[in-house]
Amino acid sequence: MSNPAKSIRIGTMVSATKGDAAKRIGQIADMGFESFEPFFWQTTNGQDLAELGKRCEDVIGERDITISTIGMFGNPLEETDIDLQTLQGWKDCIDNAHHFGATCVAGFTGRIRNRPLTDSLPRYRKIWRELNARAADKGVKIAFENCAMDGNWATGDWNIAHNPDAWELIFNETPDDHIGLEWEPCHQMVYLIDPLPQIRKWAPKIFHVHGKDATIRWDVIREHGIFGKEKFVFMRTPGFGDSNWTDIISELRLAGWSGSIDIEGWHDPVYRDALEMTGQVHALNHLKTCRGGDFVTDPV
Repeated sequence: MSNPAKSIRIGTMVSATKGDAAKRIGQIADMGFESFEPFFWQTTNGQDLAELGKRCEDVIGERDITISTIGMFGNPLEETDIDLQTLQGWKDCIDNAHHFGATCVAGFTGRIRNRPLTDSLPRYRKIWRELNARAADKGVKIAFENCAMDGNWATGDWNIAHNPDAWELIFNETPDDHIGLEWEPCHQMVYLIDPLPQIRKWAPKIFHVHGKDATIRWDVIREHGIFGKEKFVFMRTPGFGDSNWTDIISELRLAGWSGSIDIEGWHDPVYRDALEMTGQVHALNHLKTCRGGDFVTDPV
């Protein structure tokens, strides 16, 4: 890569569930994003992923933009109809990642619903050893987002890869270099965990990074605690939260990490709806400044 600053790229996520991922990439490709993560929510809706990948690559054209990761978010461990669609979606994404130019598929581990986290491990082992073998055969990595989806150790619906203690368990079940994390600081801050030491320990397992932040309302915690009626933390677009992204990117660089930080929008309580892209472009500029390198100035 000619520009060493771009060994870490700054991009954004683009929904692919309804078939308009390529169109959306074309709409925002000239806003300064350096990468995209097309993602599916629970189902691919029967789309031809090879054809979709080609359309995404075609609309990017000669721009210096990459797609390193595609997302498949749902619960592949359970067996309702939509869960089985998610499992099939994982298989299809793994098989077709190369049509997007991607080398990684990311999402949730899944979870046996409303049971303690450890009850999911046998099913996790069965499903993910099979998917990992499929991915390894294709030269694709698997990355689990560290999002609790409102679950905890005792119960939950979606994901067991939300806690460092759980990472130890799942990586013991699938001890393979092809399985790692789609990491972001926000989900650790929601647990009041300092994200920076995690990079130093877990960098070899971080395959992709989501650009999402959090604001911890310490005044609320001191007055109401974390289980009261007042919201004690907000998920934020980078640049509006508490994370020091200069330190985060520096720690990633010190660990020898390279890849994409793709902004996960649609969560900020202020920069949403009509202000969504205003917030995302601010995040793009902010992360580029923290990384070092050129940045854009005007949202489109």
